[in-house]
Amino acid sequence: MNYLMWGLIGYFIGAIPFSYILPKLKGVDVRKVGSGNVGGTNALRAAGPLFGGLSMLFDTLKALIPTLVAYQTNPNIKVAVATALGTIIGHDFPIYLGFKGGKGVAVTLGAMFVICWQCALVFLGAWFLVVALTYYVSLASLVGLFSAAIFGYFLKGETVGIPILIFAILSLLRHRSNVERLISGRERKTNIWDYVKRNR
Repeated sequence: MNYLMWGLIGYFIGAIPFSYILPKLKGVDVRKVGSGNVGGTNALRAAGPLFGGLSMLFDTLKALIPTLVAYQTNPNIKVAVATALGTIIGHDFPIYLGFKGGKGVAVTLGAMFVICWQCALVFLGAWFLVVALTYYVSLASLVGLFSAAIFGYFLKGETVGIPILIFAILSLLRHRSNVERLISGRERKTNIWDYVKRNR
């Protein structure tokens, strides 16, 4: 019951669609522009670096904070994992937006900072490297997540590695269309650094 309670708390917090709410303040509905995805990358493209960056930050925090509170209240990694999983599912399938949400990358990163902060750093390192080399945000996200899962397994065993692998697989499923476009060479590239410079 404790796991279920924290999972539900995580879900309803994770379902708060910051990547929809913040761009909306600028008059932009991310569901109707770009990829139509309710996530930080589409918010960045549609509403600019300020609102996009804030969307990514708040999506990260909405997983980090409840997962941290759960772990501090119940020093049990399984409780933290249950809360993290709830926030990710909430973000991916938010009740507030008809269960049509994002792809779970930022929320997974936020959860990882609590479950295995070293894994979060591995994700960031891999993400920045792949983005810098390829300009594919989707590829960078998936490489980062699976790299973090492998690292977590060797660092702390299956207690950490398996949950992060599950989070990565959930994100992979949400990235199905991106993977298809990557394979066919139709995936959109995003030069984040130039984009930020042009939209200051």
